[in-house]
Amino acid sequence: MTFLMFLAGLVALVLGAALLVRGASKFALSFGISPLVVGLTVVAFGTSAPEVAVSVGAVLDGRADIAIGAVVGSNIFNVLFILGVSALITPLVVNIQLVRQEVPIMIGASLLLLAMAWDGGLGFVDGAILFGLLVVYTVFLVLQSRKQTREALDEYALEVKPAKPGGWDAGVPMQLLLIVAGLACLVVGSEWLVNAAVSFAKGLGVSDLVIGLTIVAAGTSMPEVATSITAAIKGERDIAVGNVVGSSTFNILGCLGLSGLVSGSTGLVVSPALLNFDIWVMLAVAFACLPVFMSGHSIARWEGGVFLAYYAAYVAYLILAAQQHGALGSFSSAMLFFVIPITALTFLVVMRRGGWGSNRTG
Repeated sequence: MTFLMFLAGLVALVLGAALLVRGASKFALSFGISPLVVGLTVVAFGTSAPEVAVSVGAVLDGRADIAIGAVVGSNIFNVLFILGVSALITPLVVNIQLVRQEVPIMIGASLLLLAMAWDGGLGFVDGAILFGLLVVYTVFLVLQSRKQTREALDEYALEVKPAKPGGWDAGVPMQLLLIVAGLACLVVGSEWLVNAAVSFAKGLGVSDLVIGLTIVAAGTSMPEVATSITAAIKGERDIAVGNVVGSSTFNILGCLGLSGLVSGSTGLVVSPALLNFDIWVMLAVAFACLPVFMSGHSIARWEGGVFLAYYAAYVAYLILAAQQHGALGSFSSAMLFFVIPITALTFLVVMRRGGWGSNRTG
């Protein structure tokens, strides 16, 4: 029953996000808002709606570890797993704007989260700052998009894909109904998913944090998985990358921002395990995007394979640590003294040979 509840919650989250995006997109278009602006706001936020619903719901249920773990785990999952799988399907093109602007913003958001959590908690003021930065970031993207060339605007339109005018849901009443139905599915789905996650944690003998970092993080990232992999299969390779980077930034600013706001005066307690390890992994993954993206402005298949291998290693570490397995020491030593240095050396050699600017396709 717990597994069925988890699946039902996941389906409700994905369905709710889809209904909310469609209804809100059509509603905005009905009032003359441009498709581009709708795409940069409503559609972009909609793909992260499951993370928001689960994080806020977990906070309201007093499960801060699930709320923060889902965001940190989702960001790690986004880069290592989603980009890894997408790059294995086809080498991914990295838009120069991502290298110069979006990735540094993602890194900045990650550093800000680390600084805010350093005292062991995220309070109401922290949440207000994060959410305020999200508003500023969104306004900046909208203003920036209006200055783009026609070619860039076409690329934006291809990427965001807001709903088109007309159709069976052209009327405002139907649009409002879709929005309400989407929100209801998100609320119910998040409740089911959090309850199932807590049951998983108790049944497996692991903490809420581990479940949030793994099962919940992967589950709430399903819209990003679908978007990026579909884009890679269709050959829209820059969209696959942009979706991941944008979602990671929104997870920190939006999900944790709202979670901090609804936490009230008590705030969110950040687990020492999260502060001492997982947030640093998230930060390292964000920084890893820069050399990978800059070494030819693409992600080769072998780099995607390395990303996937590291995600598998990260999950293996969490499981071994949760069970206090005897192999944990040997596993950690192998990663620290062999695998990570060899990988870093390989990336440096590739960047040197590529001159940080050559175009690679695989």
